[in-house]
Amino acid sequence: MTEDRSILTRAATAPDEIVAYGAEPEHVADVRHAGERGARRPLVVLIHGGFWRPAFDRAHTGPMAAALAGAGWTVASIEYRRAPTVPDHTIDDIGWALESLPANIRDHDGRVVVMGHSAGGHLALWAASKRPVPELCAALALAPVADLQLAHALNLGGGAVLAFLSVEPEERADLDPRWMPPPAIPTTIVHGEADEVVPLSVSQSYVADHPEVRLVKLPAAGHFALIDPLSEAWPAVVGELERLSS
Repeated sequence: MTEDRSILTRAATAPDEIVAYGAEPEHVADVRHAGERGARRPLVVLIHGGFWRPAFDRAHTGPMAAALAGAGWTVASIEYRRAPTVPDHTIDDIGWALESLPANIRDHDGRVVVMGHSAGGHLALWAASKRPVPELCAALALAPVADLQLAHALNLGGGAVLAFLSVEPEERADLDPRWMPPPAIPTTIVHGEADEVVPLSVSQSYVADHPEVRLVKLPAAGHFALIDPLSEAWPAVVGELERLSS
C-alpha cells in the first residue's frame, strides 16, 4: 500500500490559545479546551513526529488535537527544539513541557497523559520510563520509534537516528526506550501492521523487552492513519486513550 500523507497538510481550526512553557521560541503549545468534559479527564500533552527534524512541526497535529478536544480531552500540542546532533535539547524540552503546562492550562483534572506519534512516540516512551513529574499518569505511543538501535539498522528516515543522536545509538542507550527501565506508568503502543515508515517490528522489539506494555496492532493501518481522525484506525486510538484516562 501507499502511505496516505494527506493529514500532514490538512487544515484545522485554530487553537484556543498558545501557552509558553519556557524561554525559547519553540517552547510553546497549541491548546484546545474541552470544557466541562475535559475537566474530568487528564490533560493530553501531544508530541508530534517527523524524525526529530526541524522541517516538521506541530502544525500537522491540528486536526488530531481538534478531534481529541471534540471528544472530551483538553489537548496541549507542544513544539520542541529539533536540533540535529543535540538530542538533549529535545529531551529537556519534553521534561519542561510536562512540568510547566499542567499548572498553566485549565479544563483538566490535574493528571497528564503523554501521547506521541513516530519520533514523538519515542519521546512519549522516554517520558513513560523517566516519569519526570508525578502528574504523569499514562503514555500512549502511536507507531513509535521505540528501538533506536533497530531503527538505525533499518535506516529509517534516511539515517534519522544518527542525525538525531550524532553518535551510534549504542552510545546513547539512555535515550533508547528499548534499553531504558520499564515504564513507570501504564503505557500502550498502537501500531499499524501496514506501516511503511516505522515498521511494526520496531514496536515488537521494544515490547519483547518490556512485556508489561500493551501493544495494539491494527491490521491494514499505515503510519499516518493513527493521527488522522478520518481514518478507520482513529476509533481504536481514541479507545485506547479512553482506557488510559480512566
